[in-house]
Amino acid sequence: MKKIFLSAVFLFAAAGLFAKTTVIYHTSDTHGFYYPRNGQGGFAALANVLKNEPLPYLLLDSGDFSNGTAEAKNSKGLKSIALMNRLGYRATTLGNHEFDFKDAGVEPILRAMNFPMLAANFLDAKTGRYPVNVKPFEIFDVDGVKIAVIGLANRSEAKNIKKYRFVSPLPVLEKSLEEIKTLKPDVVVVIVHDSIRDERHGAERYMPEMGEKFGKDIHVILGGHAHVIVQNKYINGVLYAECGLYGQNVTKITVETDDKTGRFVSAKSELIPLLIEEVGQDADTAAFAETLREPGLDVLVGEAAEKISRVSSESEHKDGPLNDWIADLGRAYAGTQIFVHNNGGSRIDMEKGTITKRDTMDIHPFDNKVVKMTVDGRFLKYLVKKSLLPRSRFTYSGMTITYRNKNGKVKDLKIFVDGKPIQNRQKYTLGTNDYIAFGNMEGWPFKRVKDDLKESVGTKGMRTLLEEGIQANSPLRPVSTGRIVEYK
Repeated sequence: MKKIFLSAVFLFAAAGLFAKTTVIYHTSDTHGFYYPRNGQGGFAALANVLKNEPLPYLLLDSGDFSNGTAEAKNSKGLKSIALMNRLGYRATTLGNHEFDFKDAGVEPILRAMNFPMLAANFLDAKTGRYPVNVKPFEIFDVDGVKIAVIGLANRSEAKNIKKYRFVSPLPVLEKSLEEIKTLKPDVVVVIVHDSIRDERHGAERYMPEMGEKFGKDIHVILGGHAHVIVQNKYINGVLYAECGLYGQNVTKITVETDDKTGRFVSAKSELIPLLIEEVGQDADTAAFAETLREPGLDVLVGEAAEKISRVSSESEHKDGPLNDWIADLGRAYAGTQIFVHNNGGSRIDMEKGTITKRDTMDIHPFDNKVVKMTVDGRFLKYLVKKSLLPRSRFTYSGMTITYRNKNGKVKDLKIFVDGKPIQNRQKYTLGTNDYIAFGNMEGWPFKRVKDDLKESVGTKGMRTLLEEGIQANSPLRPVSTGRIVEYK
């Protein structure tokens, strides 16, 4: 028995002797949040984590760095690239917000990068070739470990570009995998701007299918877009990981390869919250980030008497006080019976205390204009039913809803406008922001309404309405929720 035990110890030690450890750090959906908020996040904190990493590492990103704060928006993503260059990113892929500035905004981002944009499914519309600085994949040598990284841009094609086109991601992924086999990498990683836990954008089949179909060829898939945290999820042996949003966290993937043969052994992930008290900040990066600050944004707008959250404290209420209030502002401005606010447009909660212009931009960075239209009750039922599960994508002003969730399906749906049951043939005036009105992302049900029936309202954008609402109602307090109620 003693000999067997000693042999086992020797074999275990021998296996460990030939193991080589490499680290991959991964971010996504930073959205221009360069600085810490409430003691967490920011590029200086990330830089300090990297500076204190003793092992060789590769730094990757899954997109959506070009818009979300004043700094990112006003520079059309170029300030984000300046920071990413400084931190030594080796590759990223394209998120949907890299197209917020239309065709003209894409190429300057690509040319400013000191690293490749990996997007196997993104092509020049005229030539059918990859645009400048775009590649399907890249092979990185990290202290002798060959890591192949394939990139896939967001699967939902941007609506406001004509110079570029997208192709189906899985066929080009398969093609890239075949090409890199001849290069004999030790580790294969996919960075993608889609999520394994996407409840809003329809990726729930396509993302798992990558692991199911290509498990023998892929080791790690690093996603984003849905703003969720995923760690150590495996499908067919493939590790999936996502780190959330706004640079609050970074994922650290530890990869083991056989030091003798170079073959992949294992991969596991760890979420590192970028808490300033714990990880610190790199002074040089912090100083550089300060040079990127947009002036004039620390002007006081008003005050919140208490925190105003996007989510209700009542579990059966599927509307939140911040989104309810924004919808009310939109309805008053549009002069309509109903206003539809997309919850994803509100990026963070409104914290208690003073509110600056920067805070309003962080809360609602996309200053979309207001549009109104006339719809019938049948359309409203369709809109609501398609948008309730797995969680409500919209908040409504002037309309209340009750329903039951039975095995993932909406049942016993009741809708009221101004307290009266909705009627199929009755006409109702409805307002929303122009992004939703013209069918983008979660606004796809509005494609049923002809564009020539949609009318612009005034010149003020939603963030202007938010700022004026804060000024007029300061100190602000949360409104009551209960406009969308799920009964058990």
